[in-house]
Amino acid sequence: MNWSNFIYLGVGLILGLGVRGLLTRPLKTSSSLSPVKSPEPEPQVSTLLQQIKQTQLAYQMAQEMSLFKAGFLARTTHELRSPLSGLIGLHQLILEDLCENPAEEREFVTQAHDKALKLLHLIDEILNIARTEHGTNKLDIQPLSLCTILQEVNNLTYMLAANRNFPLRVVLPDPEIYVLADYRWLRQILVNLVETAIAQMQFGSIYISSSSLPTNNTLYIWLDVPTHALTASESIDLIKSGVQGSQVDEDQTTFSAGMKLLLDYTLLEVMGGKLEIVPSPITEETTQEWTRLQVSIPPLIR
Repeated sequence: MNWSNFIYLGVGLILGLGVRGLLTRPLKTSSSLSPVKSPEPEPQVSTLLQQIKQTQLAYQMAQEMSLFKAGFLARTTHELRSPLSGLIGLHQLILEDLCENPAEEREFVTQAHDKALKLLHLIDEILNIARTEHGTNKLDIQPLSLCTILQEVNNLTYMLAANRNFPLRVVLPDPEIYVLADYRWLRQILVNLVETAIAQMQFGSIYISSSSLPTNNTLYIWLDVPTHALTASESIDLIKSGVQGSQVDEDQTTFSAGMKLLLDYTLLEVMGGKLEIVPSPITEETTQEWTRLQVSIPPLIR
């Protein structure tokens, strides 16, 4: 038996296996370095897309709010145009003798008088806020129980939400938590925000809660609302007459959603606060996308 042949055969097998290992190793390494990754779980992708959308919304609101404040007079004039047009229309009917009888003419005069009073009320509201912003009207800043404020907001708005089958949930804070604000204006701002959201909602619910951060001496009041309540027609139209999603009425006697947001924004700034739109962490209802209206207000530091 020629043992040298077996030795050569064994050495050949060992060399062959070694070369095979060297050839296959780069392939495995390149496969591990491949930029193609397994897709992320669907819930994470959905959450990321929602946060991106809400960030875009916050940026859009800040941009439009800046442009809106720059042209405050023009926007205010636009807001008052509809009720003024209705008032002029009634006067034209009377002046052109288009009334069928004295009773109908008197009815038109009465309607014109009512419209004039409502228009005066809108003008007074704008003037009051403008004077407050410029310091003519002094704010009554004092310690206020946040629990009491939110309870009153709930009492003033829960029937409006219930009539449209929108659950309104208010998480009351510790009664010992106080904020520094003007009682009248803070309550009105929160009521305006809730009413504006309800007026534009098609479905869903509203959460009101609060939180304080001792590190930066800021107290937050959060209104988590359906995203579609703030993004009607894919944008926040700050100068559109009437409520978005509803038919424009020439007999409009309230401010548009955009005008209310501007006035609330202005009043909060005067009180040392801020109004922002931030991503909402609520994920209870998978069929509803949430957006958070964040009201920042100085707390009482003891």
